[in-house]
Amino acid sequence: MKTFISQFFVFFLFLVAAAFNAQASQLPGEFPVYSRIYDASRNPNADGRDALKLAKETNRKVLIEVGGDWCSWCFVLDQFIKENPELESRLHQNFVVLKVNISEKNDNSEFMAAFPPAQGYPHMYVTDSSGNILSSQDTADFRENNNYSEVRFMDFIDHWQN
Repeated sequence: MKTFISQFFVFFLFLVAAAFNAQASQLPGEFPVYSRIYDASRNPNADGRDALKLAKETNRKVLIEVGGDWCSWCFVLDQFIKENPELESRLHQNFVVLKVNISEKNDNSEFMAAFPPAQGYPHMYVTDSSGNILSSQDTADFRENNNYSEVRFMDFIDHWQN
């Protein structure tokens, strides 16, 4: 019986460790939905309040990324970030990302009225954890030779790091 209990305990620890490792490897799943996708049905005011609360709790700024699932450069930017794990990690260490949908289905004009006009999409705004707008950033500035540049994006992150 003692051997059975010991084997069961070892098996249980193995399962816990496997579950923890699986969860740790699912980095995007750790982020709130508003940090992962553009969604016309989401309320950016409510998401913004949650993002500001999380930013205060974690001593980060908020990076508001405005775009939509219709925006080809939004897809390119998302893919670029996923393909550069160090950039993705540093981005989320310094910012709570809030994706806000802008589309024919929902232009979120009430929310967007508080911000300077976007020059194109995706467009980014940086706020402090109290919601004060610190910057309006055209993501075209991150491009070099018609592709996003890791160096330019990292420079942006370095500029705003806490």
